[in-house]
Amino acid sequence: MADRANLILIGIDSLRADHMSLYGYHRLTTPHIDKFAKEGTTFLYAFSPHIPTTPGYANMLTGLDVFGTNVVALRHKGDLAEGVVTLPELLAQYGYTTTCVGFKGNPASRGFHNYLQYEGWGSYAEGRSHKAENLNAVTIPELKRLAKEAQPFFLFLRHMDPHSPYLPPSPFERMFYDGDEFDPNNESLKPVYEFKPFRDYFLTWFPPGCTDKDYIIAQYDGAIAYMDACIKNIFTTIEYLGIEDNTLVVITSDHGETLYDHDCYFDHHGLYECTLRVPLIFKFSKKVPKGKVLTDYVQLKDIMPTVLDLLGIDVDIKFDGRDLVPLMRGERIKQEPEFYITECTWMRKHGWRTPEWKLIHALEPDFHFKPEIELYNLINDPEENHNLAEEEPEVVEFLEARMQDHIKKREDETGRPNPIYTNLDWHGIEGKGPFKSSQEAYDTLYIGSPGAAKKIQALLEERAKKGQ
Repeated sequence: MADRANLILIGIDSLRADHMSLYGYHRLTTPHIDKFAKEGTTFLYAFSPHIPTTPGYANMLTGLDVFGTNVVALRHKGDLAEGVVTLPELLAQYGYTTTCVGFKGNPASRGFHNYLQYEGWGSYAEGRSHKAENLNAVTIPELKRLAKEAQPFFLFLRHMDPHSPYLPPSPFERMFYDGDEFDPNNESLKPVYEFKPFRDYFLTWFPPGCTDKDYIIAQYDGAIAYMDACIKNIFTTIEYLGIEDNTLVVITSDHGETLYDHDCYFDHHGLYECTLRVPLIFKFSKKVPKGKVLTDYVQLKDIMPTVLDLLGIDVDIKFDGRDLVPLMRGERIKQEPEFYITECTWMRKHGWRTPEWKLIHALEPDFHFKPEIELYNLINDPEENHNLAEEEPEVVEFLEARMQDHIKKREDETGRPNPIYTNLDWHGIEGKGPFKSSQEAYDTLYIGSPGAAKKIQALLEERAKKGQ
């Protein structure tokens, strides 16, 4: 039993792949992760198809899609679907000691032996946020404790640095910005302040009087660089403990982030590439090739079956995800070039993504007053700025049919309706049901402070305790 490899899964919240230097970003935001990746295998096109946190981590920690978990909304009520086994629950059956850092009370985090919390939020009034250092303060002692045990361990880490509020400490605050964030002639943040549902929240962590969107984006990048430096502390501890060769380390994210993209300011809603694409890196010297970069399309649901293969654990579970180990060895596996996408945070939408096209279909009016149907050509318009729905009705019809065929197939296989059709109080307002107009959604939805975000997490924890 003690010969089994350990597992460290770093599941970073809100980290978009295209703001990592590892993935070609022009700023050097992840130098330590870049170096780490050279010792393992990196997937360039990894996707989190089901936004946001709760369904994203559910896919990651079960190997199932949104139909398999029956979890689609941030404010999910109840447990995972009946019969679903989580990764920590399964590894416990094989003698693993399991610890989760920073992710307590969520349905997706069910089954760990130990839960450790740390301060991962912040506000401008509280000063700069040392989120990753706070995580290290509880993680590194726990890592040293686990390494001394006879049993193998699974350590899950949820870093919060790329999640707003973006408040990296010095010198990371100005690592990527040397302008005047209070320039009165800069009006780039004007539409952000005018967006009533989020305005009060932004005011609690933007510097008072800040006018420049590029300063806020630089804070996001600085937070990533700060986190990267702190993650290096964890890498060093792994080396110091002498467990590097017997520890599988995986780095990924539950979803990306919208910064100034598509009017979805400094959050993670909208089914755009900035939100769907996430990093995915595996490092394990015994079984994972070094320096390999793969371009196959992969998803968060592929992580659990891949991890189990690398750990030498054979289970009789029908995963929706695929084992990616053959790809690492240069072999072929069944490809998934097109897939179903959903979001249920501040808008309720679903869609279908292919290598060339993306269809987004709103199931009720959204608070950005966007059209019901959006269609983007990802080859000609990779930033998704030109909605072609009215110009290409045949493409819309074709993709809609593909999506509906997939939904019917998965509903038949699971024996349950699509959860995005049944989570009608996804917004957290009991009995409200779907919004009837964008104006109603705009006037109703509101996040006023980091405290409000904390309340969402507290609500999830309370529901988990009650087993609702």
